Amino acid sequence: MQKIQVHDKWFEPYISKEKISARVADVATQISIELDGLNPLCIGILNGSFIFAADLFRSLSIDAEISFIKLASYKGTSSTGSIVTAIGLDENLYDRHIIIIEDIIDTGKTLSAFLPEIIQRHPASIRIAAFLTKPEALQHDIHADFVAFEIPDRFVVGYGLDYDGLGRNLPELYILSEE
Repeated sequence: MQKIQVHDKWFEPYISKEKISARVADVATQISIELDGLNPLCIGILNGSFIFAADLFRSLSIDAEISFIKLASYKGTSSTGSIVTAIGLDENLYDRHIIIIEDIIDTGKTLSAFLPEIIQRHPASIRIAAFLTKPEALQHDIHADFVAFEIPDRFVVGYGLDYDGLGRNLPELYILSEE
């Protein structure tokens, strides 16, 4: 892996596709053990989580269902502070075991705005699976139950995460160069 340019910024290799694949399998095993026999409904948060959600879902060894919702709070490399719901959730969540699948939890604002909507639908349980978390950036009381990687408070692209639309298709994770 070598440095890459996305738009006007340079990114350094950070996490290889092999390490990502291994951790996604580990998270899927944890979920499969914890929710065995419960037929959870996985809810992927678009756009960023679609690759993680697909890989995680395919790695589950239990019966499960999947749906998606589109929530957005990013423009460029920083959060806009407002949450936009573009595609809603149609499934009945009453008494279901829910796994929210996120690409990244940094400030926690997106999930802190979305969770009350889920709670109002009276699920049996809610768990959060995050590909990445940034503990240093957390501003809301949001904590993932299943985490692939904890990373520093730096901007990353790849494996579903983008910089103004580009970089999502990279199979590895790259971190913004400090040079």
